[in-house]
Amino acid sequence: MFVELAVGIAVGIIGVALAARLADASAAAFAMANHIAAMLFILFRIVGAGVGVVITQSIGAGRAPVADATTRAALGAATWIGAFAATAAAAGAAQWFALMNAPADVHRIGTVFLAWLAPSLLLDAWNATLSGVLRARLHNRPVLRVVIGGNLLQLMLAVPLMFGVGGLEGLGLTGFAIAQLLARAATLGAFLLLARSLLDFRPQAKDWLAWSSATLSPVLRIGLPGAAENIGYRLAFMVSLSAVGTLGAAALATQAYVQQVSLVVLMFGLAIGLSMEIAVGHVAGARKLHQADQLLRRALLFALALSIAAATLSALLGPWTLRLFSADETVIASGVTLLWLTVILEPGRTFNLVVINALRATGDARFPVVAGIGSMIVILAGGSWLLGVSLGMGLAGVWVAYIADEWCRGLLMWWRWQSRAWVPHLRATQRGLREAEKRERALQSAGSMPPGIA
Repeated sequence: MFVELAVGIAVGIIGVALAARLADASAAAFAMANHIAAMLFILFRIVGAGVGVVITQSIGAGRAPVADATTRAALGAATWIGAFAATAAAAGAAQWFALMNAPADVHRIGTVFLAWLAPSLLLDAWNATLSGVLRARLHNRPVLRVVIGGNLLQLMLAVPLMFGVGGLEGLGLTGFAIAQLLARAATLGAFLLLARSLLDFRPQAKDWLAWSSATLSPVLRIGLPGAAENIGYRLAFMVSLSAVGTLGAAALATQAYVQQVSLVVLMFGLAIGLSMEIAVGHVAGARKLHQADQLLRRALLFALALSIAAATLSALLGPWTLRLFSADETVIASGVTLLWLTVILEPGRTFNLVVINALRATGDARFPVVAGIGSMIVILAGGSWLLGVSLGMGLAGVWVAYIADEWCRGLLMWWRWQSRAWVPHLRATQRGLREAEKRERALQSAGSMPPGIA
């Protein structure tokens, strides 16, 4: 999963670098459009966050029929949610950039780019569903091969489409969006082949459009709070970006460049956090609670050590790595300051990434929302405007707000795990899965269910 994240992040960094070759305004538009697309895609977390937990706990508890039915229901839900996100991105592109206080040149470039980027959101929803199901069933390496192939295809198409080839004029950022759409379509085909060969999963036409409330009930119990937490963060982050937007295009570009470097640091904690959701889900589903606790503690120590080391190294190399994006010395100097602040930010973010995923894997999905929403609104969103704009601290003030928010939420998550308050939620999830298994077996006996997934 670390390698998979590294590949995805590398493509994002290369995308920003390619956009920066067009102009700093293009790089800022690229980053803002991708933030908007990512925020809309979080709608899929309503289902996606719960699918992995239900499948891992079902497999751990030996309830294969529940896992089979959940896979089919998730595919249909992905269609509706992905289509809604794509429509919202395309139809509201101009409004999204206006909402984020984008400067005029960034607004103009970004609106067109986001409209072209929108169809990929539907394909991403399908791809995320199939890859999540394959990972939950421990087929990580085949998923990795497909992801690498899809990302390489996107880059191979992006360069000629953006900058032109054989005398043909380049399409700029629109070329990148078209390359992404074609690569996502190829990735979907590969995932369908994998699901057929590894899981004997052959979706019928109705599976692409069906919405089974009964089957999705355990998924939504976990996914709705998880999505709310992610949506809350993205909205708060967009408010902070609007604060950065008032500082000008140079500040937006600096933010975009530093975030690409920070993603390299982020992937250490994120890879371990995503792995925790799978691993803790399996052992918790088998009711091995002590093993789940020890697994999390070891993983958290490892993730903290890696993230601190990676953040320090990125700050030391900042004066050189930032020159891959810009030659403006003011941008580079400001970016280096933000990278040193990242050394403080990353340990707090690691607590969030690792512990929240472990809590979610046990079924304890509501606490992260309740505990985190206040911090996101007051510290992340409000602090960005207060420190960055009102008090005149600029980008550094915005990142101080990020640090305070991540540490506040991270320590709250650790307290929650230590208190063992997640145990009743695990028991409730297990009761729900037992009831779901009885229902699915009854439907299969009545002959109303399609063949299960091997």
